[in-house]
Amino acid sequence: MTHYLVTEEDPSGQKLEDVLAMIRSDIIHRCTRITDDSRGEAQAVLSNNMKILNLLTDAVDLAMDSTRILDKAFGPSQAGKGGPPRIGN
Repeated sequence: MTHYLVTEEDPSGQKLEDVLAMIRSDIIHRCTRITDDSRGEAQAVLSNNMKILNLLTDAVDLAMDSTRILDKAFGPSQAGKGGPPRIGN
């Protein structure tokens, strides 16, 4: 069972790309709060967050590509309506 993602057991879950995009948005919000903090620690955290944002953007793109692949091969997901998964068991 997943905590956030849509599954047969949790049809009210969300798509992976949506969860990743929300996390990315939260990090951007946090970054705006520390950009003017000149302390070394704050700048190190900001630098780390910028790297994380790049990785999250790549992850969002990959998740969206997976959705496109599945949509093209099997049609739209019915998991949100309690339907079966398109691939896997």
